[in-house]
Amino acid sequence: MDLTPLIVNLLNPPVLFFFLGIVGVLLRSDLEIPNPIPKALSLYLLLAIGFKGGAELRISGIGPQVLLVLGSAVLLATVIPIYTFFLMRRRFSVEDAASVAATYGSVSAVTFLTAGSFVRKLGFDYSGAMVAAMALMESPAIIVGVMLARCFGARGVESETLARLLKEGFLNGSVFLLLGSLAIGFVIEPGDAKALAPFVKDLFSGVLCLFLLDMGIVAARRLGELQRVGWFLPTAAVALPIVNAIVGLLISNLLDLSVGDTVMLTVLAASASYIAVPAALRMALPDANPAIYVTMSLGITFPFNIVIGLPIYYRIATAIG
Repeated sequence: MDLTPLIVNLLNPPVLFFFLGIVGVLLRSDLEIPNPIPKALSLYLLLAIGFKGGAELRISGIGPQVLLVLGSAVLLATVIPIYTFFLMRRRFSVEDAASVAATYGSVSAVTFLTAGSFVRKLGFDYSGAMVAAMALMESPAIIVGVMLARCFGARGVESETLARLLKEGFLNGSVFLLLGSLAIGFVIEPGDAKALAPFVKDLFSGVLCLFLLDMGIVAARRLGELQRVGWFLPTAAVALPIVNAIVGLLISNLLDLSVGDTVMLTVLAASASYIAVPAALRMALPDANPAIYVTMSLGITFPFNIVIGLPIYYRIATAIG
């Protein structure tokens, strides 16, 4: 068995800094990145990845293949929450099942960014269409999750709350910045895009390392909550990304995507949101327990994907590519 992808991933600087954050918490270090620096780092990463994706889309153009990719991405973000809801409903309340469904139907931008660093280190690249797909997958899952809660819950969600949710889903700060940066990268002239390269490209890897250091600290602190939510959740938090990754791989194979795009679409399908979804569900599903869906996504699925999942998805992508 070739362990090269696993070794490359484990020795990837962003992943190493993620582990450094975890080790710091476990050793009770006072290491911390003070607020609001993590938010500023997040905004930079979204701006940079959106801008680069838009510039790449301008070069490649928006043809039938790109539209198929984007349509498939929206389909994933709509279908994944539905079957996740019914799986989780066997063990949880309607609100908690819906919150997990929305979490796993949506995407993790940080997992996407880490995957991009990983595939490029192995000599592959991905298209700007993947960035657009990430932006489009954020909101549908939130809306589907809340609609499921409304359909199967006793009280449902009031229409005013649903209207606010729709606005939040499509005008959420991270989604808005990502889509806006994508549009700017797409419309500006190549010369102007090149002038911004020192900002959006040269600084990118260092900022990603610093951000993942903070994510390691946050994820390690969440692990203690597993004692309160039971061992069904760790199992589900590993099984769900595997199942969703299989769906992503099948769709990628049907679309005949490149190795890089296959890995990235698979990662989008397998990832789980721990930023946009919790912010939206706090308002839309106040009875849902954050200790369940946040601990699953940030404490288990996120580390699983960036440490173990990525090499597996890459190995399968190269086998079928």
